[in-house]
Amino acid sequence: MRRLLWLGVGLAVGAIVVRKLNQKANEFTPTGIATSLSESAGGLVESLRSFVDDVRDGMAEREDQIHQAFAAGELYEDKFADLRDDAGYGTQEGNR
Repeated sequence: MRRLLWLGVGLAVGAIVVRKLNQKANEFTPTGIATSLSESAGGLVESLRSFVDDVRDGMAEREDQIHQAFAAGELYEDKFADLRDDAGYGTQEGNR
């Protein structure tokens, strides 16, 4: 009776191992590789779309802030003026 139990356990484990090995081997066939690449490309495209949407939302929000400041007659605050060399534009020294 014990031998029959262990035979059943061995058959079950063997079937699971063979099934997993077949699934792994299928990943390396041309069809499996194409499926994997299409899923990866789809994820990359979705990430890129999400990033572009976030950038557009940020641009629209900042544009609204600038328009509101202009409508209220406030002076536009350029937060990045110190990062640029605005003083050298239009001169020979600034074009080097």
